[in-house]
Amino acid sequence: MPSRMRLTLFQRDECQLCDEALAVLAEAGTPDFESVWIDGDDEMEARYGIRVPVLRDEETGRELAWPFDAELLSNWLRS
Repeated sequence: MPSRMRLTLFQRDECQLCDEALAVLAEAGTPDFESVWIDGDDEMEARYGIRVPVLRDEETGRELAWPFDAELLSNWLRS
């Protein structure tokens, strides 16, 4: 996994899928990430609204949208 990886998790308040994604992130041993709640942000809702939760690598722009499991996430982090 690249040492300089900066991750952002886009999510919504009261989102069951987001809660599940957080559990998968913990299970996979994901490095620190920033949480961004898209609720009330028209631009973010237009971009991520139906895809949340979405994990984004800020260095490369790669995104991993739900659904993902720990194995898929780990592979994505290493690639």
